[in-house]
Amino acid sequence: MKKRNFYNLIIFVLYFFSLPAVATETTGETIQYQLGSGDRIRVVVFGQADLSGEFQLDGNGRISLPLLKEIKAAGLTVSELESTITSKLAPDYLINPKVSIEVLNYRPFFIIGEVRNPGQYPYVSGMTVLTAVALAGGYTYRAKNNKALITHAQHLIKNKYEANRDTEIFPGDIIEIPEKYWLF
Repeated sequence: MKKRNFYNLIIFVLYFFSLPAVATETTGETIQYQLGSGDRIRVVVFGQADLSGEFQLDGNGRISLPLLKEIKAAGLTVSELESTITSKLAPDYLINPKVSIEVLNYRPFFIIGEVRNPGQYPYVSGMTVLTAVALAGGYTYRAKNNKALITHAQHLIKNKYEANRDTEIFPGDIIEIPEKYWLF
């Protein structure tokens, strides 16, 4: 009997540790956060307090930095924006500049459909559809609570994706909770 329990434990452990590998293989990609209008960032140019500060991306997705004027930041990852700022500072203003960027406040996400309080909510890292629904006051009695449609703000072409309660959401996403057709 003990031997059988040991084998069951090994099978469970192997199954448990194989789950993340299967999940990443089926999704095929890791979504890297892209900056967008409404994000607030901190730019630090090491050794240059005058060039460092907190900036918010405007409605066009641009930030205005000292010396560099406007830089298009929307659609770039944090590391891409660091590289862009570094390359603009290097030839004319600084020798070997070091730039670091941190996202202070993410743009909000939106939830519509069959939730008690649809609307715009502040994004918190690691949110799922279920936590978003909880922030919106929970499901209505008409909600299809095992399904959601998500439009990711990360993609240039806006497509709706089917999701479940555990699907991770990102800043700027639009979550739609559909209505079930039968009320029983």
